Amino acid sequence: MKLEPGETDSRDTAVVLKCDEKVNLSFALRYLNMFNKANSLSDKVQVHLSNEAPLTVTYEINDYGHLKFYLAPKITEDEE
Repeated sequence: MKLEPGETDSRDTAVVLKCDEKVNLSFALRYLNMFNKANSLSDKVQVHLSNEAPLTVTYEINDYGHLKFYLAPKITEDEE
């Protein structure tokens, strides 16, 4: 099922996508899996990607604030 920005599915889960620039980065799946373990703490997650900044994953935690993870992309020999 593909959702358009702002649409909701039958589980009332909103998915919003906003793209300002093309991004072509690689990340270690090992660390993304670790970040995913925090999903039980929040109903909302924000993922920010940019060619000029590390990946940012933010979980909003009601009444406590937020939990934010940063991950630098993999660097290949071509980029060094």
